[in-house]
Amino acid sequence: MSMNNEVLKQALYTACEHYAQDRLNTCLAAIQAAQESANSETKSSAGDKYETGRAMAQNERDRNLVQLQQGRQLQGELQRIDPSKPCDTVRPGALVKTSMGWFFISISAGKLTVEGTDYFAVSAAAPVAAALSGKRAGEEAVFNGKSVRVEQII
Repeated sequence: MSMNNEVLKQALYTACEHYAQDRLNTCLAAIQAAQESANSETKSSAGDKYETGRAMAQNERDRNLVQLQQGRQLQGELQRIDPSKPCDTVRPGALVKTSMGWFFISISAGKLTVEGTDYFAVSAAAPVAAALSGKRAGEEAVFNGKSVRVEQII
């Protein structure tokens, strides 16, 4: 038994939420580990080694803070989408069937599989979404030099 369109969009939206939350959790754990590593460095007679270790831990923490910010941005992008709202053009929140496959215009979460079908979660800024933006079912766009037909929009 296949799910209706609204349930399918909600399932994809939930998968995107899990993707964003997993990214945040990974970043938070890495930040905590880097902080613990920096805190456990004890000053030894080799002062340079201590300073190098602290600098490396700080760099790691900074990298993870950037990723944390990106994870929060993903959550913010998702919050602007209402998966229960039907779409008739390609825009954020639309589930689009094209000649290249299914795209959920949401966040860049990659391939999501629901009931054996692959869907690609892409942000509105992704090249394929930008090429299709504003199109309606039956219209075509050019992406990477190829014609892409919009077959259905949910």
